[in-house]
Amino acid sequence: MDSKIWYIPARNDRLDKNVGIYCRVSTNEKEQLYSLAAQISALTRAVANVSQWRLADVFIDIASAKGEVPRREFDRLIRECEAHNISVVLTKSISRFGRDTVETLSAINRLKTAGVRIIFEEENLDTDEVDSNLMISVMESFAQAENESRSENIRMGLAMKAANGTSGLYKRKLYGYSKNKDGDLVIDNEQAKVVRDIFRWYLDGASVLGIIKKLSDAGIPSPTGKETWSKRSVEKILENEKYTGTVTLLDSATQQYEFQMKECHPPIITESEFRAVQEEKKKRSNIITDDDGTHRSSKKYSSKKK
Repeated sequence: MDSKIWYIPARNDRLDKNVGIYCRVSTNEKEQLYSLAAQISALTRAVANVSQWRLADVFIDIASAKGEVPRREFDRLIRECEAHNISVVLTKSISRFGRDTVETLSAINRLKTAGVRIIFEEENLDTDEVDSNLMISVMESFAQAENESRSENIRMGLAMKAANGTSGLYKRKLYGYSKNKDGDLVIDNEQAKVVRDIFRWYLDGASVLGIIKKLSDAGIPSPTGKETWSKRSVEKILENEKYTGTVTLLDSATQQYEFQMKECHPPIITESEFRAVQEEKKKRSNIITDDDGTHRSSKKYSSKKK
């Protein structure tokens, strides 16, 4: 009697996995697009190095740094994963995957519920190997590091612009000036006369309160359009070197003088007038520093001429 033989195929426990690559850049500037190309190239090679992986799709978001800007490709990635068309997501880093900790953790939880594995190449993190609590802790630490790095990059960018003279801070508008069609500061003759009067009155012996009274009597509105000038408004004019045509920019981190540009715009007062006012301010100050430390002097300046 002929016997029947059933051939049972060998079981493959390592089925091919459909891999989705997710890449994101914050802007569409040339440097960022180069970064995007590098991300795609590196992650594609990573997929090719695993025999059980098959590249199913590439998801790319550009200029999506702000929270209110939709990430259409990221949303499509989530839908494809929840439809079980993608079983592994490969991305460069946590900061590229999510824009903030809450958004990233929400996406991770959705994909883990769908049975999808997420691998962050730069941090060497794999959601199949890291438990949720540890992932949250790691996420928070990376988010903090990213914020610090972003702040440093912004500060360095501002410093670079200040160093090469292209910073917009050099042309920041102030009382006494307006801007022409090219964005350059030009003298506002009416306001410039007020600035010159304030410096002259101070050097002639008037106090800040005395100057405020003169401005009020003349019916001159403050820089903000109010009828009465504040003490601080007058003081800021008297101590602003920008009225000499010189602009000094402070480093945002150290608050030390870093960059100075002379003849940045037309001057309203001379450098000698500005220095004379600063010396006069020191003479009138009732704050002194001696062996007992810094304190107020018992003598007060009087604006009355003797």
